[in-house]
Amino acid sequence: MDKNTAMDKLAREAFGKGCFNGVWLYAENGDIVSKGAYGFRDADNKLPVEEDTVFEMASVTKMFTGTAIMLLVRAGKLNLDDEYRKFYPDYPYPGVTVRHLLTHTSGMPDDFSIRAWVSPVWENEKRIPPCSEVLRFIRESGEEASHAPGEVFRYTDVGYCLLADLVEKLSGGTFEDYVKKNILEPAGMKDSGIYHTRRDGRPSDRIARNMVLEEGGWVPSDAAKSAAPYVVGSDGMNGCDYLYTTVFDMLAWDRALREEKVLTREEQKTVYAPVKLKSGEDYADGDGEGYGFGWRTVNDTEHGLTVGHSGCMPGLDTWFERFVDEDRVLAIFSCREYSDGGIFGSFREGMRAIFRGDEPSPAAAFEKTAAEDAEK
Repeated sequence: MDKNTAMDKLAREAFGKGCFNGVWLYAENGDIVSKGAYGFRDADNKLPVEEDTVFEMASVTKMFTGTAIMLLVRAGKLNLDDEYRKFYPDYPYPGVTVRHLLTHTSGMPDDFSIRAWVSPVWENEKRIPPCSEVLRFIRESGEEASHAPGEVFRYTDVGYCLLADLVEKLSGGTFEDYVKKNILEPAGMKDSGIYHTRRDGRPSDRIARNMVLEEGGWVPSDAAKSAAPYVVGSDGMNGCDYLYTTVFDMLAWDRALREEKVLTREEQKTVYAPVKLKSGEDYADGDGEGYGFGWRTVNDTEHGLTVGHSGCMPGLDTWFERFVDEDRVLAIFSCREYSDGGIFGSFREGMRAIFRGDEPSPAAAFEKTAAEDAEK
């Protein structure tokens, strides 16, 4: 199988069905096997997506937050099992450690939602709240914990906002500067940064606009009726989103990890290790994936250790995956809401199959849509 031809075919077909608008890169042993771009980075179809277009990463950012915490551990600024209350005495939940926040096992209330908090602030006060207000939001909610720390895995962005605040408190600077100086620059990620484009403006015209489909056509998510209150209102957060980067810089990130430019081999073992719940069992979801410090992780029987993360915001979908033992890496970024989730899922799973060295299975959603088009 010619992997480059197979990946390009999948991407081209998905783009033709309105279910992929972005870039991809696949590399083995540091060498690029396949890369490409389809679509547009603006709502008016005037600016084409290019291979070096800069994309917002959404939750892929979490692996960089986890890395920042590990660097502070190395520097002796904290221990993973320190209670968060040690640093923020007014945090209302006793027993919650830094490790619990990293692994989504803090037991904070089920209904803590950044969306539910920031949207009213933006709509009613016309301001973008900073990440430093997250703790006040938590405290003023008065909600009791859903579970004891360590009992249950429950994915939450709020915990990573708290971690970003901790990075600032212990480093004495901004989260943005800490990540740039200690992670992005050592890794050689020259086109990357933590940016807040709705609050501070867009630092580059190469940044793709995230686009949603509303009546009348494509609309940037920060101007869309359905998405703007959340998209704009949450732009002051950190830790859970707002890394902007390219597929080439994510390849540089992969190489930096392999060459131990940022984290040592032993530190990487720690961040990739699946969280062990209070019951003594390793957490795993329905697909067998565990969760480390901002990394979804699984030991695949055929390919060995596999780590990565996905990201999603209105009009945005990102995917980054590494085969640690086999030295392979795959990045897929899309900046338009897809018209059919089934087709997009078939596209991504097809790309992942090629990444694994398998022939992509016939995509039922692709075939169904093609048959329907032929009947018209």
